[in-house]
Amino acid sequence: MTTWLPDGLSHLDMIILVSMSAFTSMMTAAVGIGGGVLLLAIMAQMIPVQALIPVHGLVQLGSNGNRAYMTRQHIDWQMSRLFILGAVLGAAISVWIVVQLPLDMIRLCVAFFILFLVWGPKPKALILSNSKLVFAGAVTTIISAFVGATGPLVAAFVHRQNMGKLPTVATFAACMSFQHLLKAMVFISVGFVFQDWLLVILLMIASGALGTWVGLHLLKSLSADVFKQLFRWVVTLLALRLCWQVFFSG
Repeated sequence: MTTWLPDGLSHLDMIILVSMSAFTSMMTAAVGIGGGVLLLAIMAQMIPVQALIPVHGLVQLGSNGNRAYMTRQHIDWQMSRLFILGAVLGAAISVWIVVQLPLDMIRLCVAFFILFLVWGPKPKALILSNSKLVFAGAVTTIISAFVGATGPLVAAFVHRQNMGKLPTVATFAACMSFQHLLKAMVFISVGFVFQDWLLVILLMIASGALGTWVGLHLLKSLSADVFKQLFRWVVTLLALRLCWQVFFSG
């Protein structure tokens, strides 16, 4: 073990993780969605599975928090407050139901959830009532505690037709920031030690802030069609590699 790296993480792994944090933050800021799922798939190849969801969540807290701050004047706070209320309820429930699943089961859950998000039917963008917004905040927060990347689910109701690009990105970032903050509190309450991963997390958050700044400057001009297809296949291959590790690796 290197003095400043957690067990099982090499210097090359660190370089890749920091670089990919910047890239995926830029991607989410520029095209509105997808960075968290891609980062989860990449991190799952390098980070021990028992640390994957909590570490990914704290990195995403930094990424979304930076994006929310940079676009704070565009946040729809009426929607965000209702989502956050539900997220608080979901986090409270998660404390009681988060259990130590077998590590291979966690890998499979993450892999199949990623494949579903990429290839499954896309949730319709809906304008929900107040009570349904609270419910959505609760349910997606509970799911997030188990599989990590619920961004596409949250986006199903944040990406509304009557919101422009910046309000959409800003409101989505605010909702996800609070969800990841609450998820971190859940993992702390069940005994996860973030201190062991603190340097990794801080470096990934810092590079993510740079990526967010670049992505927001690309937001008005970027055409993402080809990029989205590349993203779909890269994430699929990473998810399939997780399945391979479960079934064929000792």
